[in-house]
Amino acid sequence: MNSDKHPENSHTTLLLSRFKDITSSIMDASYAGSLEQVLERIARVSAELVQARYAALGVPDGEGGLRYFKVSGMTPQEISHLEHLPRGKGLLGVIAKERKPIRVERIQDDPRSSGFCSGHPVMTSLLGVPIQVRERLFGILYLCDRTDGQPFSEEDEWLIETMAGYAALAIAGSELSEQRSRLTLLEERERISMELHDGVIQSLYAIGMYLDLMRTSDSAQISDLKPVIADLNAVIEDIRRYILNLKMSSYRQKTVYEALRDIVARLHVSETIRVEIDAPDTSPPFTPGAFEAICQMANEAISNALRHANARHVQISARQTEDSFQITVGDDGQGFDLRTTNADTGLGLRNMQQRAYLHGGHVHIDTSPGRGTRVTISVPPIM
Repeated sequence: MNSDKHPENSHTTLLLSRFKDITSSIMDASYAGSLEQVLERIARVSAELVQARYAALGVPDGEGGLRYFKVSGMTPQEISHLEHLPRGKGLLGVIAKERKPIRVERIQDDPRSSGFCSGHPVMTSLLGVPIQVRERLFGILYLCDRTDGQPFSEEDEWLIETMAGYAALAIAGSELSEQRSRLTLLEERERISMELHDGVIQSLYAIGMYLDLMRTSDSAQISDLKPVIADLNAVIEDIRRYILNLKMSSYRQKTVYEALRDIVARLHVSETIRVEIDAPDTSPPFTPGAFEAICQMANEAISNALRHANARHVQISARQTEDSFQITVGDDGQGFDLRTTNADTGLGLRNMQQRAYLHGGHVHIDTSPGRGTRVTISVPPIM
């Protein structure tokens, strides 16, 4: 049957084909690696959809300018010759303000036009639509000059408006993905910062104290440097593990007592301080990752007692109750006012609280000036 006798069927088939092009194009754009790539693909496909010579997509920055501006139909060299990128004035400003599509046969004759900047190619017809979801404007998609010389039609407007509706979802999805990536990066930075403060910095501080004691000792021997060298190598390994998120591997085979004993050993306790450990020599009731976090909290509490408390006696105990596992670090030092902690101590205490919270537990600190400090770390068992 000759399709020319049924132009409506032919037209319907063409529209369905173009609509399929829209959905395919948006799906393709959604798989782009970045928001800018999504915008570039939407601009390019929009031009192909209505046979436009030029297409552009601008994303406002909220301050009257554009955060992104992607063009189809102009070379990078041509774009570099522009006096400035669009500033959201003239007809583009109308689209952004009124949030409605516009079609203009001759841009030069429209009183709302603000003209073209130096270096801008001369364009005649315009079809522009807002890219929005409800009240949020994601951008402006506009096209200029059909390749056949005809003005943009009502059908073209419908197609591009449909494209813009799908484009809004693709842009929103891409923005969400980028925000999630930034959040992941911030979380990773926070993790490494916590690990460095609670582990590496404490170890380095202890090594420094030990070296100071050696420097002032009349009986120091070269052989005394062996534990320092071993601890420095351990710190280097810790840094590598922290960055690669492999730190938990060093806690897999340790009992509770062994882990606490090793923490104390690496802090190089002064001979003037007596440290007692009362802990079960059994496997911890945790996954390696959870136990690693608990040991970091214990490391911070023990290090604070040795560094800041001016204590002579530090007691470390660990025990399991019906609903929690507790590590307590107490000292007979000078105590402190929780409201006036310094930057280093305050950061360490915040890290402890955060680690406990992430594992469903809490940290209780009982202290005041002149009567020592008692830190209790409570975390529910996790196997």
